[in-house]
Amino acid sequence: MFEFFANTFGYVLNFIYNFVGNYGWAIILFTILVKLALLPLSIKQQKAMKKNAKIQEQVKAIQFKYKNDQAKMNDEIFNLYKTEKMSPFSGCLTTIIQLILLLSIFYLVRSPLTFMKKVPADVINNYTTQIQEGENNSNKVYPEIEIIRQKGQEDENVRVNMDFLGLDLSQIPKENMSDYRVWVIPVLYIISSFVSIKMTTNMQKDLTKKKEEKTDVIDVTDGKAEKVEQEETEVDVTMKTNKTMSWLMPIMAISIAIIAPLGLALYWLVNNILMIVERVALNKLLKSEEE
Repeated sequence: MFEFFANTFGYVLNFIYNFVGNYGWAIILFTILVKLALLPLSIKQQKAMKKNAKIQEQVKAIQFKYKNDQAKMNDEIFNLYKTEKMSPFSGCLTTIIQLILLLSIFYLVRSPLTFMKKVPADVINNYTTQIQEGENNSNKVYPEIEIIRQKGQEDENVRVNMDFLGLDLSQIPKENMSDYRVWVIPVLYIISSFVSIKMTTNMQKDLTKKKEEKTDVIDVTDGKAEKVEQEETEVDVTMKTNKTMSWLMPIMAISIAIIAPLGLALYWLVNNILMIVERVALNKLLKSEEE
């Protein structure tokens, strides 16, 4: 599945590359196109977050009313979400799409000759054999990157201009740890990731009024007023799971960025920056619509 998406994305990336003549700028423009294509989903998700916050008072009432009947409580909350045409699992869809994109782009950047340049497999295999026979320290993890480095000047078919603002996007941080330049993009990506996570967390806290904390309510059963603690429902667990996933994706990406060519880290960096701008813009736009 990931190879299918990588191959499809490769046509788009190659078209842009042929137009701009630079791998770095091609990745940036490609990232913008992907973000624009996913914009309707982002708008839908942001609206869902705001709508979810509005029905939390009803959720609290159900939690209190059926605090002694967990099954009934979950059924009523499920029916509430169904009536409001909401899904407590909506955040998972976005996470799945991000995961598919993450791995597909990884395939694409790892093998640009196969998925972007559409170089025949026999040509790639022939060059790989030549390099491995002549170089004991050749890159066996990313053979196509090694072909671009060593054969790009000789063969136009395997040439990719990866010089971007003084950075070689074919470099891999793990293999060049002493070169500070290979850490510029990954470090910027890490910073942007924490900014994005912080922004998302603050938005969720504002929308749900700190829903993660259990709320005390007054129990007036048998005429006696008593504070009781609401039981945690499946919806609460799902919200916490979504929050955990928001941290898991950047951690996975950071781990891969260290062992992958810089072109991949550049994609994630630009994607993060666009995501931050998108969230700020959509938040203001939706707030204006509400007012």
